[in-house]
Amino acid sequence: MATEGPAGESPSRSKRSDAQRNRQTVLTAAAEVFVTSGVDAPIRQIAAQAGVGMATIYRHFPTRADLVTAVYHHQIEACADAGPRLLASADSPLDALRQWIDVFVDFLVTKHGLADALQSDSDRFAALHAYFLDRLLPVCAQLLDAAAEADEIRPGTQPYELMRGIGNLCIGRDNDPRYDPRRLIALLLQGLQQSPEC
Repeated sequence: MATEGPAGESPSRSKRSDAQRNRQTVLTAAAEVFVTSGVDAPIRQIAAQAGVGMATIYRHFPTRADLVTAVYHHQIEACADAGPRLLASADSPLDALRQWIDVFVDFLVTKHGLADALQSDSDRFAALHAYFLDRLLPVCAQLLDAAAEADEIRPGTQPYELMRGIGNLCIGRDNDPRYDPRRLIALLLQGLQQSPEC
């Protein structure tokens, strides 16, 4: 008969929560390493960042594609969850939109190299892209609608067009240290704003 741990949890439940915690730690560390070193970064670098052994990573993610896919899902969920949270806490819907776009840009930077990493499994990439759109388009639409209803931006901006435009502005960032897409994205957001009545 299994004995309970100090917090009243059975050992198997405690192991499951430890495994889940390790998995989340690895995903967070991998996302950070991918930003600085790309998705081809050595697994030992991710393990060192996470403070776990390489065996822990391979237990959760047997292949690099599994790890990259899981990081992508993790980042999509974080980006999707940020929208409503920012809308509830920001000073204005436009401020929430700006902050969410910042999170979205961080996500796009983390995602860099995903297509190359999953080239051998194009069906998996197509499914991830569909998941990306399904999760993030409604969040972007909610933020745009709230800012338009508050008369902070012009109505009619389509979430897909905005997200695609931001994505296009992020291209080339890795190849040119003089290029900062955030400056152009700030100009894009200025263009969305309602002009004060003359």
